[in-house]
Amino acid sequence: MQLQSYIGGAWRRGRDRGAALLDASTGELVAEASSAGIDFAAALDHAREVGGPGLRALTFHERAGLLKALAKRLGECKEEFYALSYRTGATRSDSWIDIDGGIGTLFAFASKAGRELPNAHVLADGALERLSKAGTFAGQHIYVSREGAAVHINAFNFPVWGMLEKLAPALLAGVPAIVKPATATAYLTELVVRRIVESGILPGGALQLVCGSLGDLFDHLNCQDLVSFTGSAHTAARLRAHPNVIRHSVRFVAETDSLNSCILAPDALPGTPEFDLFVQEVAREMTVKAGQKCTAIRKALVPAAAAVDVVEALRAALGKVVIGDPRAQGVGMGPLVSLDQRAEVLARIGDLRREAGLVVGDLDGFEVRGGDRQRGAFLPPVLLLCREPHAARALHEGEAFGPVATVAPYRGAADAIALARRGAGSLVASVFSADEELAAGLVRGLAPYHGRILVVNRHCAKESTGHGSPLAPLVHGGPGRAGGGEEMGGIRGVLHYMQRTAVQGSPDVLTAAGGRWARGSRLRDPGVHPFRIPFNDLELGDTLQSGERLVTVEDIERFAMLTGDTFYAHMSEAEAARNPLFGGRVAHGYFLIAAAAGLFVDPAYGPVLGNYGLNELRFVKPVKPGDRIKVRLTCAEKSLRADKGWGEVAWDTEITNELDETVASYQVLTMVSVHAVPDSQTS
Repeated sequence: MQLQSYIGGAWRRGRDRGAALLDASTGELVAEASSAGIDFAAALDHAREVGGPGLRALTFHERAGLLKALAKRLGECKEEFYALSYRTGATRSDSWIDIDGGIGTLFAFASKAGRELPNAHVLADGALERLSKAGTFAGQHIYVSREGAAVHINAFNFPVWGMLEKLAPALLAGVPAIVKPATATAYLTELVVRRIVESGILPGGALQLVCGSLGDLFDHLNCQDLVSFTGSAHTAARLRAHPNVIRHSVRFVAETDSLNSCILAPDALPGTPEFDLFVQEVAREMTVKAGQKCTAIRKALVPAAAAVDVVEALRAALGKVVIGDPRAQGVGMGPLVSLDQRAEVLARIGDLRREAGLVVGDLDGFEVRGGDRQRGAFLPPVLLLCREPHAARALHEGEAFGPVATVAPYRGAADAIALARRGAGSLVASVFSADEELAAGLVRGLAPYHGRILVVNRHCAKESTGHGSPLAPLVHGGPGRAGGGEEMGGIRGVLHYMQRTAVQGSPDVLTAAGGRWARGSRLRDPGVHPFRIPFNDLELGDTLQSGERLVTVEDIERFAMLTGDTFYAHMSEAEAARNPLFGGRVAHGYFLIAAAAGLFVDPAYGPVLGNYGLNELRFVKPVKPGDRIKVRLTCAEKSLRADKGWGEVAWDTEITNELDETVASYQVLTMVSVHAVPDSQTS
C-alpha cells in the first residue's frame, strides 16, 4: 500500500516509493510512504486561507461540538483501527491506550470547552484592570485565535492518541492543523485521518496530513504559525534552531526525551501495600507498549536497604510476561516498532551496562510466541541495578526507549530527590508512600524539574490512572530536557494556540471588544425587568436599579435564628465593638445576599429558569443596623447553550449603601430561556 498525504483538500501520492514500513512482529511490508512532490507552501496557505477562516467562523462551543461528533464517529471505527494497530507491535491493551485514549481525549476537551469557555469567538482573560482614577480608561486582556497553521510533528509510539491530543486543543482554538506522523507507524494515522475526512465533520482545510518528510515546510512558516513536536531532544533542538523559526519567533513547543523516576519512599518497606504497588507499577511501565512511552519509568529509585527485595520482586513480576506477536493468544508484550528501534535500544543498554549490572533479561535466549524471531523487533524486559547512581552518567543522560529500567538505591529522601533531578527535566515522576508529610516533601523537591507528579498510596491506588498515563485536563509536558512545554494541560493547551492581547480604552470599548460587560460601561434601561427578557433579546449592559431596604436589628436576629449563625459580631453589640474590623454589630454577609435577591428578583414565571450559583463574591464594607441597601443588576456575560434551548447569563451585581459605597459585589449566574413567555403565562 502506498500511503497518501491529504493536502489542499485532496489525497496525494508521493512521486517516489519512499520508506518501507514493516510489520513489527513479522517483518512483512505494510506500506510505503513518501511526501516527494508536495507543495508545502501551498499546504500552509490552504490552512491559513481556508481552514482558519472556517474554524474561526465558529464559536468555542460549536468547535467543541465538532470534537464530540468526531469522537463518536471514530468510536464507530475502533475495531478497524485495532486490527491495523497490531502491525505496529501493540497489544490489545496497548492499542486501547492509543485508540480509546485518543478518542477519550476528544470527548474530554469537548466537555471542558463546554463548561469553561463561552459560546463566543473571543475569550476575556482575567479581571478588568482599572488604569485611571475616574475609571474612564481601563485595560482588559483577551484571547483570540491565531491566524496561522499548527504544524504537529508526532512520535511513532502513539499514532492515534499522539495526533488527537494535539488536534483537539488546536481545533478548539480555531487553528487548523497540518499533521506529520512518525513514518514508522504512519499507516495507522493515515487510516484514522481517512475516516475523519470521510465523515465531513471538520470544515475544509482544518486538517491536513503529511505521510513522509516535511520537506521545505519550515521555510514557509510565519509569525502566526505554531509547531508542536514530540520526539528526540536532538531533533527538537535542530528544528527549534531553524532560521525561519528564529526569524519569525514561531511559537514552538516540544515534548522530548524524559528520564522519568519512580520513587519508593523510605516508609514503603517490603510487606507494605505501597511496596507491592510500586513493583506492579514499575513492571507495568516497563512492558506497556514495550516500554516505548515518553512517560515510562526509567529510574526506579529505592531505599538502599530495600534494593535486593525490589530486584527480586521485579524479577518475579517480569518473569510472568509473555513476549510475542500481539495477535497471538496470551501475549502480554509485543515487539518494538522496528529493527532500527531495537538496535537503538540495544546500544543504550550497552551504555547502561558499563555502570550497572544486568539483573533481569536474557538478551539472547528469551522466548517469542508467534511472529518471526529474526525479522521481528523483539526484546525482553531488561532490568539493571546501578549500585553507584551518583557516579553514573548513562543512567541520567541516555534513554533506552524500550522495555528497560534501572534500579538505583538512594540514602534518604533528599538523595532520592537529587537523583531524580539528575534527569535535568522530566515529564513525570511518581512517589509511593503512605506518609503524607513525607510525600509532600518529595513533591516539593521534585516539582521544579517535573511537569507532573503522581503520588500513590493504598487509599487511591485502585482508582489511580498510573504513572505513565497523561490525562487531558492536566499538564502533559515538562521543563528542561523534557522539552520545556505543555502538550495538553486542559484549557491551558487551547490557549497555547491563541494570542493574548492587552486592550486599553474606555470601558465601553472593552465591553465591545471582549464580549463581557466592563464596569464603568454605559448601563441600558431595557424598559422592563431584565428577568422578563429572553436570552436572545438580552443585551450586555441591560440593568435593573432596585429600590432601597432598611437593615434592622430584627432582620439580623431573625436571620440568625433561621440559619443558626449566631456569630458574636451579629448578636452582641459589646463583643462586636471589640472587633477591629467592625466596631459594632453588623449584618450577616449572607443576609445581604438574600436581601439583595429580594430587591432584584422578579417572582413571576418568565425566561429565567434558575440560578446555579455565584461567582467572585466579595464583602467589601460592613452593614450595620440602620443602613439602607440597594442593588444594581447588570447583564455582564452571555453564553448560549443552543442544544438546550437556554443560555447562561452572568449578572454583575453590586450592593451599595445610602452613601453609594459598595458593600458587596458578585456575579449571579442564571439559565435563561431563548423563548419569550406568552402573556397568558405571566400572570
